[in-house]
Amino acid sequence: MLGKRIVTAVIGIPITVYIINYGTWIFAAAAALLALVAWHEFFKMMAVKNIKVHYLTGFLGVLLVLGCAWLGNAQEFIMVILLLVLVPMVKTVLCHKNYGLVEAAVTLLGTLYVSLPFSHLLLLRFTEPNQYIPTALGSLAAGAAYLWLAFVGTWASDTLAYFVGSTLGRHKLCPAISPGKTYEGAAGGLVGSIMGITAMGMLFGLPAIHTFVLGLLVGIAAPLGDLTESALKRFAGVKDSGRLLPGHGGVLDRFDAIMFATPVVYYYVKVFIIV
Repeated sequence: MLGKRIVTAVIGIPITVYIINYGTWIFAAAAALLALVAWHEFFKMMAVKNIKVHYLTGFLGVLLVLGCAWLGNAQEFIMVILLLVLVPMVKTVLCHKNYGLVEAAVTLLGTLYVSLPFSHLLLLRFTEPNQYIPTALGSLAAGAAYLWLAFVGTWASDTLAYFVGSTLGRHKLCPAISPGKTYEGAAGGLVGSIMGITAMGMLFGLPAIHTFVLGLLVGIAAPLGDLTESALKRFAGVKDSGRLLPGHGGVLDRFDAIMFATPVVYYYVKVFIIV
């Protein structure tokens, strides 16, 4: 298992660096593909519980929400959300014998759970598209730098939480959802996020106070994303959301924390221009 995780990381990290730093439409396409795979994983998990999620509604909804994030405007986004609410509700009338309010609600929840966080990957990456940040490694698009704050903070949080939790963990954080997580591990993850984002902030020349606060916020949001997906898997009775990434599980397993961390960074950046 560890060997598979290392191989996946060795292959995945250079690809990730290229797509984030230099990708335009490539980044948008990659985000859309990951979101569609995540939706498929959600659909399969609900199928285990015999909940008849409307697959096509979610599939098209994910594409439309991400399309609005990349190319659209607020009115188009509101129209898409309205359709995502109304279409499942109409189906409860047209297919009332085998499709009820539970199925409609879960379809809407799953579509929004996948599409909105992944759309924020696009919103954050293409923030201030004409602004560049000078770094020790050369100029970097501001949106790419901000996205790296979210990714590095999440990775640092996850890594330090694992090592601290496995060595010092004694007090269970949320045993009903994720028995392996401890308060000690959570504290280690919080420190890891602050350290990781602060270090990236120094590389990008960002104000220390902002990177510290972002580290604190990501250190809280990332494990909440992890726990949320754990609750989803426990509800469905599955160990992993999928098997796309060897040693890592599915897309939701790998991006659950990022899905919560990215919106935090995006809205912080929009409120406090930190360049």
